[in-house]
Formats: sequence, C-alpha cells, structure tokens
Amino acid sequence: MTETICGGWSETEPATEEIQRVCDEVKGHVEEKTNKKYDVFTALQYRRQVVSGMNYLIKVNSGPSSHLHMKVYEALPCDGGQKSVSGVEEGHTKDDPLEPL
Repeated sequence: MTETICGGWSETEPATEEIQRVCDEVKGHVEEKTNKKYDVFTALQYRRQVVSGMNYLIKVNSGPSSHLHMKVYEALPCDGGQKSVSGVEEGHTKDDPLEPL
C-alpha cells in the first residue's frame, strides 16, 4: 500500500478483497444509476483519498469487454460507515487510467 496524503489521491493499486467487498456492497446503487444489470462486477484497480471518511476510485470489469470507473464515499465509522456512489463513468477500457471523476 502506498502512502496517502490527506486530501490527495493515492497511486493506482491492484484491487484487494476489501475493495471487492466495497464493490459488492454498492453494485445495486451502480445498477440504479446506470439502469443496467451487471452479471460481472469485478474490481480490478483502485485509488483512495482520505477526507472526512474515504473516497475510493475503482476500476470495475462489468462485462466481457466493458469497464466502468466509479467513485465511492465511505463515511467514518463514528458517522455510520455507510458507502455511497458519488459518480459512475461507463465506456472505459481495461487500460484507461483511473482519474478523479
């Protein structure tokens, strides 16, 4: 794991089991935002940003040749720890860099 500066984005890293759990938890919200159902929803890479909570920027394999980028905010545990999707961009490739939405 790379060092993260408060307010700055980390370097892109391979997805972990924790990041996949985040994806699994917010998949329904992404499907509502995109009005699509995803049979495949696998986290590939992520970046994180420490704020008053945590922002995640995650690259997801969403089909045989489909990828999306999503931004997820995770509140602090003292604030309930809920996760919310604050942005989704479809139409990415597996090689597109993860840039803030």
